[in-house]
Amino acid sequence: MSNKILTFGEIIMRLSPPGNRTMKQSHEIEFFFGGTELNVASSLATMGCEVSHVSAVSDDFVGESALSFVKSFGIDTRFISKNEHPLGLYFLEVGSSVRASRIAYNRLNGSFANIKPDEIDWNKALEGCGYFHWTGISPGISEAAYEALKKGLQTAREQGIEITTDPAYRSNLWKYGKAGNEVLKELVSLSTIFIGGTNEINEILGTQFSSDKEGFLQACEELKKQCPSIHKIFDKIRIGVTASSQQTQGRALVNGNYFETELLEVNPVVDRIGTGDAFAAGLIYGLINFDDEKALNFANAACAIKHTILGDINYSSAEDILEVMSGNSGGRIKR
Repeated sequence: MSNKILTFGEIIMRLSPPGNRTMKQSHEIEFFFGGTELNVASSLATMGCEVSHVSAVSDDFVGESALSFVKSFGIDTRFISKNEHPLGLYFLEVGSSVRASRIAYNRLNGSFANIKPDEIDWNKALEGCGYFHWTGISPGISEAAYEALKKGLQTAREQGIEITTDPAYRSNLWKYGKAGNEVLKELVSLSTIFIGGTNEINEILGTQFSSDKEGFLQACEELKKQCPSIHKIFDKIRIGVTASSQQTQGRALVNGNYFETELLEVNPVVDRIGTGDAFAAGLIYGLINFDDEKALNFANAACAIKHTILGDINYSSAEDILEVMSGNSGGRIKR
C-alpha cells in the first residue's frame, strides 16, 4: 500500500490575544493558519510523509497567504481551489489554570463552506494514495462540503484506500438542515479506521455506553455491527487537571484485541488546540511505519508533545516523538 496521504478540510485562520489575555484587555492579535485536517496534513508532512490537501480558500491576499503557509510544509496544493468568499476564521482566548479557554467561530459562509463539489477530480486527487483522512467538522460546515466529502469517500472506497476518520461532532455547526449524527453515521460507514471513543460512538449511534473500559469495548462492538467497514478503533483520552495541566492516554480495539498506553503528563500546557489532530497524525504515521500497538503509543506521544507547542500544528519530527514515546520526557537541552 502507498504511504501517500490525502486530507480534506477547511483552512482556517485563528486569531488570539497574546500572553493568555482576554479579548477585552488586549489591543493586539496573533494569527495562525490551521484547520483540523490541515493540522493533520502539516504534522504528517513535518514527519516526512507525502501529503496532499483538498480545500478551498479566498481569492485574495489572505487566501494567498494561507496557500503559502500550506506549501511551506511541502504539501501538494493542486486541489485547493479559490472562490470569492472570505477565509473562515475563529477567535481564541487561551485560558490558564482554573480559567478555561474560549472559542468563537466565523466560518459558516467562508470559502470552504462554498466549495464546489463538482469541480473536484477525486480520481486524480486520490491517485497513488494509501490513506484518506477526514473529520466530522467538514460535513457540518455546509451541504457543499458534505457532498464533496461523500463523493471523495465513495471514490476512495472504490480504490481500496484506507479511510481514517475522527468524527468530531460540533453542535454549533450543522445549520443547513441535516442531522449531524445521521450524516456522520453515513460517512463513518464509508470509512475503515475510527479515531474516537465512547463519546463519539454515543453521539453517532444515539447509544449510552459508559466511558470505562467495559463501556468502550461494548461501544466498539456496536459500532462495528452498525458500520461493518470499520476494522480498527483507536481512542485518545485527555484528562484535564486544569487548563494548564493535562494527562493523555490511548486505547484501542483491533481484531478483537484490546490494548492501551501508559499515561503521559503535560504540565504546564502551552496550547491545547490541535492536540487531537496531533494524535490522528501520529496514528496514521504509526500505522504506516509500525504495528498497531506501537502506532497507538506513537500517537499518544504526539498528542502529549503538541500540548507544548504554540499554534494549531505539531511541528515535532518523528524523532522528537519517538524520544517522548521511549520515556525521554525530562526536557533536557539538546546540545
